[in-house]
Amino acid sequence: MAAIKQSIRANGQSRRWNSMGSLTNSTASQDGSRSSGEFTNDDVTSISPTGSQRSSDQSLIFENSILTSGTLDGLIHHVMPGVDYYPDRTYIFAFLLSSRLFIKPYALFHQLFDACTLHQSLYPATIGIESMGIFCRHIVRLISDWTDTFAYDFRDERMMTSLKDITHFCLTFEPATRKDVTHILHNLLSRLSLLERYESQLTSIQQEASKKIASNSNPTTDLFTLCPNPAQLAHYLTAIELERLRFIGPEEFVQAFAKESPTVETPLRDMKRTRNLEAYVQWFNRLSYLVATETCMQLKKRHRVRILDYFIDVAKECFNLGNFNSLMAIIAGLNMSPVSRLRKTWAKVNLQKFEILEHQMDPTGNFNSYRSTLKAAMWRSESASTECEKVIIPFFSLLVKDLYFLNEGCANRSKSGHVNFEKFWQLAKQVTQFLAWKQAPIPLDGNNPVVKYLLTNPVFSESALSLASFQCEPPENNYEKTRNKQLKSELSGENTAL
Repeated sequence: MAAIKQSIRANGQSRRWNSMGSLTNSTASQDGSRSSGEFTNDDVTSISPTGSQRSSDQSLIFENSILTSGTLDGLIHHVMPGVDYYPDRTYIFAFLLSSRLFIKPYALFHQLFDACTLHQSLYPATIGIESMGIFCRHIVRLISDWTDTFAYDFRDERMMTSLKDITHFCLTFEPATRKDVTHILHNLLSRLSLLERYESQLTSIQQEASKKIASNSNPTTDLFTLCPNPAQLAHYLTAIELERLRFIGPEEFVQAFAKESPTVETPLRDMKRTRNLEAYVQWFNRLSYLVATETCMQLKKRHRVRILDYFIDVAKECFNLGNFNSLMAIIAGLNMSPVSRLRKTWAKVNLQKFEILEHQMDPTGNFNSYRSTLKAAMWRSESASTECEKVIIPFFSLLVKDLYFLNEGCANRSKSGHVNFEKFWQLAKQVTQFLAWKQAPIPLDGNNPVVKYLLTNPVFSESALSLASFQCEPPENNYEKTRNKQLKSELSGENTAL
């Protein structure tokens, strides 16, 4: 608070460096701001404060004109607007994304209210009515940036209480912000309502799948019969992927790290759940098991050959659409041991197409082939003339792995105790790229029978898949014969679906 008070009283002097001046001018909208989530690949290297390489109190440190570290108080101070200062939106995003590793979002938001209270105490003796209006407009703008990108933070009642107090303050001193405040609150409540409905849908899907498992009835159809067109199935898969991607909040990546790390300062009970991220990972696993199930449930070899060729064609269509997550899930399903051991079946399959797809997702060289293909898809997306050409659905497990190793490979703080902001620029850069990818507008029809089948039809457990595989092609060696006997004994009379 002392630092904020000192900066407010610095009559006419800017309390910050105006970072990224040239970039803001080239990408700004009419009000000087940029659209939500607009953080380009060049933003990290473009941030260049004017003046010294250190702030006057050495709370922020710059190297080669890039903010690299700072005290937590200094970084918080740097994100707070003033009369003559508004933080750059790329910094706002990077800080709000990473700050939750050090301070709870509601506590940070309350500090924003403290700044408002301090300005109020200095009005009108130190701060005139015009300056107070400018400050309030900056506060509303910061709230807009926060709610646009990190709306899920406001599921916390403490956040909503502070939001009510801050907006009341702004409307008191700058009534002209009423329209903006109303717009912010409307959009925020709409986002949170959509999230609630989505999470209810996830619960309904799980319940319907459980009922089908409990009924223990034999399937009346298969995926090929229901949707024989591989391109159409790839479209349905892409719609499901985008639906689930859309509801993953950027903060969930950081909060997932907090759950992994025992050294994180923020208590887990104050962290938002990472349910949407986890649901997306579960979808990948489900799709892999669905592919294996659809294959192993076919007792006739010609039907198995047909279904394998079918899934290879679906995978190819997913590749063409830029849906790399479904592509990898299908490949993973086809490579599961119960499927891969069906040598007599695979002998009749067109393997050339499958090998090409496997090469694209080859893990060699840290998935070098896939990363090159992903870059090509990004170039295509930038010049796309249709919505389908804009689709980029990354191999999600690898994206999370990259973020995990970025988090684990770099300390959150330096030896001096400063926050390592170089790390968080890179984290923000990768997460922002993800935010752009999940915006492709391909609607999902939840009542479509194919979509329902994909989401709720029972899939075999790993043991059940192995037993079904032995029924398709008998055991060939002593290990398989012993395993087959064990499985028959273990699964006799049991429900074999997951």
